[in-house]
Amino acid sequence: MARKVFYSFHFDNDAWRAGQVRNIGVVDGSEPLKGNRWEDVRAKSDKEIEKWINDNLKDKSCLVVLIGSETSERKWVRYEIETAWNLGKAVCGVYIHKLKDADEQQSDEGNNPFNYFEIGGKKLSEIVPVFKSSYSSSQDVYNDIAKNIEDLVEKAISIRYKYK
Repeated sequence: MARKVFYSFHFDNDAWRAGQVRNIGVVDGSEPLKGNRWEDVRAKSDKEIEKWINDNLKDKSCLVVLIGSETSERKWVRYEIETAWNLGKAVCGVYIHKLKDADEQQSDEGNNPFNYFEIGGKKLSEIVPVFKSSYSSSQDVYNDIAKNIEDLVEKAISIRYKYK
C-alpha cells in the first residue's frame, strides 16, 4: 500500500515539476492544486492558509519537500516543515531543479530548506533524508526519483520514529 504524503513546494516556480513527481505514483500524494485553486488559497488570511495546511497534513505519513531553486525561502514551505515535524510526521526532501518545467527549462539548485531548523542541537538537515539525483538529463532525473522516492519516504518514517 502506498504511503500518503503531503508535497511541499514553491508553487510559482515548481508546480510543473511537482506534478511530475506526484504522477510517479509510488506514493499517494495530494492532488497538486491547479493555479486558480492555489490563488484562492493564497488569497486567504494567514490563519486560513495555516488551517488548510494543517487539514491537509492530518492523515499523511510524511511531508515530502520538493526542493527547487527558491523553495528554502518560501514562508509556507517553512511552515509546512515545522508543522509536519511538530505533528510527528516523517519529513524528507527531493531535489527537483533538474526536472524540466513546462517551458522545457531546468533551474538552479536551491538551498536545503532543512538547514533552517534545529532539533536537539542538530540541524534538521542532519536528520532527515534528502534525495538528489546525480544525473543531469531531466528524463534520467525523473527515472532516478521514481526508483528512489518510495525508499526515501520509508527511510524518513523510520528516522522519525527515533525522534518521537
